[in-house]
Formats: sequence, structure tokens, C-alpha cells
Amino acid sequence: MSERPSEDGVAEIVVPTLRLDLADEAATIALAHDIAAILSPGDVIALEGDLGAGKTTFARALLRALADDPWLEVPSPTFTLIQTYDLPRFSVAHLDLYRLTEASEMDELGLEDILARGAALIEWPGNAGGALPADALVLRLETVGGEEGRRATFVVEGGTWASRLARTLGIRSFLDDAGWTDAARAYLHGDASIRAYERVARDGRTAVLMNWPLRAPDPPARGGLPYRRIARIAEEPRPFIAVAETLRARGFSAPEVLASDLAAGFLLLEDLGSEGIVADGAPIAERYEIATDVLAAFHAGPMPENLTVAGEPFALPPYDTEALSIEAELLIAWYLPWKTGASPEPSQAETFDRLWRALTDDLAGHPRHWVLRDYHSANLFWLPERDGLARIGIIDLQDTVIGSPAYDVASLVHDARVTVPDALSDALVARYVAARVAADPTFDEAVFRADLAVMEAQRATKLLGLFVRLDRRDGKPAYLRHIPRIRHYLTRALQHPVLSDLRLWYETAGLIGPEDDAAH
Repeated sequence: MSERPSEDGVAEIVVPTLRLDLADEAATIALAHDIAAILSPGDVIALEGDLGAGKTTFARALLRALADDPWLEVPSPTFTLIQTYDLPRFSVAHLDLYRLTEASEMDELGLEDILARGAALIEWPGNAGGALPADALVLRLETVGGEEGRRATFVVEGGTWASRLARTLGIRSFLDDAGWTDAARAYLHGDASIRAYERVARDGRTAVLMNWPLRAPDPPARGGLPYRRIARIAEEPRPFIAVAETLRARGFSAPEVLASDLAAGFLLLEDLGSEGIVADGAPIAERYEIATDVLAAFHAGPMPENLTVAGEPFALPPYDTEALSIEAELLIAWYLPWKTGASPEPSQAETFDRLWRALTDDLAGHPRHWVLRDYHSANLFWLPERDGLARIGIIDLQDTVIGSPAYDVASLVHDARVTVPDALSDALVARYVAARVAADPTFDEAVFRADLAVMEAQRATKLLGLFVRLDRRDGKPAYLRHIPRIRHYLTRALQHPVLSDLRLWYETAGLIGPEDDAAH
């Protein structure tokens, strides 16, 4: 097995045709979960094998895994020819071509339309003639070694199947080595990076798998360095482990790392559940208050800048002017052209950079602490069985840096994905300030509130550019729905006197207006 960078920036793993021996039905079901984990819209799986070879078992298990429903009814499509399932991530059509007499009948089934909406699982694919895509994955099942034993042979002709198969089977091997043999796998979510997550289950236990593929180097962005290096974005899982272990040692509810393969980019994590701090798309005020208390307690004590992972030293990087300014530049590169239809004038970009550098340079002499960087509803869980501050579970820790503690407060009270009403936002900030003053009477509220305004504006600026980039470059348009909320947050932050010059720049550029002042 070898790795090479692919066009999309993720390392492509090249493997030969695969043959796997499956000892029993549980192994066949586990293989179906492995394939379900990598199935994408546009994919075709051509399922070959004699009667009794296990095709029905495999198909049923794959569809149930995609539905995250172990009891999903999966009738045979032998007589209907096609059965379509509208599943949470995309639709899947299950076709049985056994009764097809001519390949031309495939036209009536509308395979092209099916693949435009989702994926297809096709039994007896030989009856389709040449109507199947050339890059279909062929899976041949046959009976071997007893009543339940099966052999699975994958034939890969093109596309990305080889690298995807190697990755998902690598995960299965990792789970086996970690004591989670034949564990069920269910897609949990992906994020704005190349990481993806699954919930795995076995014998009544659950855990979360972090799948972090090797990434090809980004092109240079400034001074010969790539954007991710300048912005201090983690490239591999070691920072997550170091930060999680340190937080847990101090009583905070970060997930325990149950197993890891750092070279492959696999982590098996404690499952903090799925109960969050929002309900019906709105903040639960009490839970946001406790999340605020967690930050106040966290920021009240010192945290080490130098950590250890697997016996090796690891230093948290600084969230300095270079990092903060290149993040802000996402607005210039992506949001401004998208919003105005024109590229920025050189003098406009230079003024923008100068204003932001002056603001972030000023932060250097202010209080510093760990910055978890994505402390918001998507990464916070409610753990009612725990006590006190431990009721807030915290994930997404890999990009932790050293910088202004106001940044994490900004992440929470100006939640990018959930509208935090202005009144609640103000109350949470006041709650945080009161807790900090109670712990340390020398806490400077005026300095903190100025820093908070800068961090709120910087985060909103970054997110406007990032969300447009996710749409235009990465094909993830769902992030655009957050833009009106982010514009409102930005407008509120820019009302602080320390940002008066910056506010004028945004107004002159046509990036904010009176409509963004409306209360949310």
C-alpha cells in the first residue's frame, strides 16, 4: 500500500484488486458498514454472486447503515426491479436486474437521473450490458469455508475507489486492533476540513472515530508559506491529543482518547453523546450560561504552552498578527468579490491589511491564554449526568493556540451557526466579566471588552470569507445560509470605538449596511 497526493489535496492510497475472506455473517455485515462509510452520490456498486452468496445480506446491511436504522425494511427489488431509499445524506437506489432480458431496458430505469441524486447498488449487473459507468465498483461474493464463510473480491477499474477502499479497510483494521472487532459504523458528520467522523458501536458501547487523512501541501500564500501554516491550523492529530489530555486533567469534559494511530490519522474517542446546547435551532440559555462559566473558569487559571504527546514535546503555536491577519484576508479574497462583483483595488486591500495589523499588534501586550478557537454550539455537548462545569463536553480541539482569551468568548456569544439574540449575547458577556472579576479583582473589564470587539470582528470577517470559499472552491453551499447572521454580528462588533476606522472601511466597501443593524 502506498500514498500519493491527489488532485483534491487528500492523499490517494493506491491498492491492488482486493480479496477478503469473511468468516461469518457478522463479517459480511461489517464489510457493508465499511463500504457505506465511503459511499458518495454518483457511486455505483455492482454486486455479483450466485444465489445464496450473501448479496442480500450485504445490501440490507449497507442500506441500514446508511439509514442509521438497524431495523430498516429492505425488500428485495427482484420483481419491482428498483427500490429507492431517501436517506439522511443522499438517496440510494437498489436495483435487481435478474429479470432484465435486454440491456436496452436499462434506459427505462433512469440510472443517469438516479446518480445525479445519489448512489446505486445493482445486483446482477451483467444483465445491464455496457450501461453501467466504467468506474463502478464491482463486488463479487462467493461461498467459501463452510455455511457462513464468504469471499469478497473487489474489482476497481477507475475513479477514486482504490484509495477510498484502502482508507475504510484501514479504519476497520484500526478498530479491530483497538478491541472493536465487527463494530457497527455510522456516519456522524464531517466538518469544514478534510476530517470526517463516525459513531462506532459494539456490545452496547459507543465511541467516535476521527478520520484525518493525510493532506497534500497547500500552495504558498505568503512569504513562501501555505495558508494553513500561517494561520496555525493543525495538520495532524497530535495537538488534539495533547489539548484533550490537558483539559481532562483539569476537570474539563474533553473526550478521552481510547486509541490512536497517528501515522494513519485515526483517533478513537470517548463518545460525548449527541445532546447539544441548542433546541429547535435556538440557544438553550441555561446551557449557554454554563458554557460561559466554563470559559471563565478555564481562563482564570494558567495553562502550559509546552505539552507532551506520546513522549514527544509539543508547543502550542501563537495566535499572532500573522495568523489573525491572513484569516481576515479571506474576506478580501473571497467575500468581497462575491458580494460586490469586483476585485478589491490595491489601495483598498492595503488599507484593510494595515487596519487589521494595527489592531492585532495591540493584542500582543494584553492577556494571553489558550484559545480553543471553535468554542461554539457545534462543538459543545450537554452531559446532564455529570456535575457542575463538567456538564459541558468540548470537542474540536486540534487548532488550539495561544492568544487572546476574548476569542473563545466571541465564538460562543456570536455563534456562527445559531443565532444568539443580542440580549442573550450581552447577558453572557456580563456573566463572564462578573465571574472573572470575582476570581480576580484586577481583571480589566474595559480592556477585555475592547479585545472582545476586535475578536468578534476578526472572527466574523474570517467566516464571511471562509463560508464563501467553502461554497465556491469546495462545493459546500450550505454554509452560505449563515452569512446574514455573520453580517449582523460583524456590524455589532464594529460599533465599539476601537473599531471606528475599520467600520468606515467596511461601510465604504459596501460590505455592511443599515439592514445588518437589525436585531436578531
